[in-house]
Amino acid sequence: MAPQRTPLSILDLAPIRSGGTVGEALRDTIDLARHAEEFGYHRYWLAEHHFAAGVASSAPAVLIALVAAATSRIRVGSGAVQLGHQAPATVVEQFGTIDALYPGRIDLGLGRSGQKRTEVLRDAPEPTPPQPPASRGEAGPNGKGPDGKGGHIVDGLLIPPPFSFAPLIRSPRFALYASLLQQPGARTSDFAEQVDDILAFLAGTYVSPDGIDAHAVPGEGADLAVWVLGSSGGQSAQVAGERGLPFAANYHVSPASVLEAVDAYRAAFKPSATLAAPHVLVSADALVAEDDATAREVASPFGHWVRSIRTGEGAMRYPSPREAAADPLGEEDLRLVADRLDTRFVGTPEDVVERLRVLRDVTAADELLVTATAYEHADRVRSYRLLAEAWNRP
Repeated sequence: MAPQRTPLSILDLAPIRSGGTVGEALRDTIDLARHAEEFGYHRYWLAEHHFAAGVASSAPAVLIALVAAATSRIRVGSGAVQLGHQAPATVVEQFGTIDALYPGRIDLGLGRSGQKRTEVLRDAPEPTPPQPPASRGEAGPNGKGPDGKGGHIVDGLLIPPPFSFAPLIRSPRFALYASLLQQPGARTSDFAEQVDDILAFLAGTYVSPDGIDAHAVPGEGADLAVWVLGSSGGQSAQVAGERGLPFAANYHVSPASVLEAVDAYRAAFKPSATLAAPHVLVSADALVAEDDATAREVASPFGHWVRSIRTGEGAMRYPSPREAAADPLGEEDLRLVADRLDTRFVGTPEDVVERLRVLRDVTAADELLVTATAYEHADRVRSYRLLAEAWNRP
């Protein structure tokens, strides 16, 4: 079993609330990062999302630099840079610039968005309907297990049925967004090759296929911690394991495949100069308040937010509990978001800590990465404060 005081970290999307502005969201992110450092969180990661009305973290390198400047100790990084949209040299130069100013504090998390879209279009040519919910009723949104309608429990952890992203990825809007993030005619390189190029640029050993060397400045020699993020047991897990890099597995977005992902990573792992043994971080959605009723009230708009993402609209501006109550989700919507609601940890500090420890133990995670989204910034700060206090309590 993992030690009780497994490090806790934060994943932030810089959510924009209904009626709010981008500036407010970014200032809230910087304020939350300062609080996270005060509360003792280990890392503060920024996600990368594009063309979403409710998310301000579309330029993670810029935001990481701002957060690093506003803090002094906490590690700051990307969860994750989407390599389908950028060249390896550009990524190394961006993060090398930040590391030059804040050495030893920057994490470079890598994801493979562009290649994943190509594979989905190839392997799932026909749209598939949303999967049935893992559970229903009051127990669902608190992750307390299915009631016979799909999914299964592994040592207390809910593993819901898989959700198919194929219809979303096949949509014309998604195709437009993907094209807008690349130069015309650009082709996304193989993810393994991109990771190898990044590692070579950082080490100063990059040589082109025809024997010409190139050096990234800033970037070469940067003290970056390179991570690979993945949602399944596919190429991301394989690349991370074979290169001896730390791996972040995605329970909060793809809970159905989290065990597959960590098992594949560990099976592929080879010791490296970076790691002698596998190192796994697992993400989770969690929302904490002093009492269960308050936690449920603050968490109530989450399903509406996930619905906006999964219908292809892009994350909406995060609604208030009152707005969510005025527009209740129907049966079809609930089926669409069931796996996310059923695997979100909502409740009192003690209750959420207990369930996060189950997640840690079942996945054998070395670290946990928590993301909390709420309409009021003060509710997010409170959630992270209460969680940290309860997690670190003897």
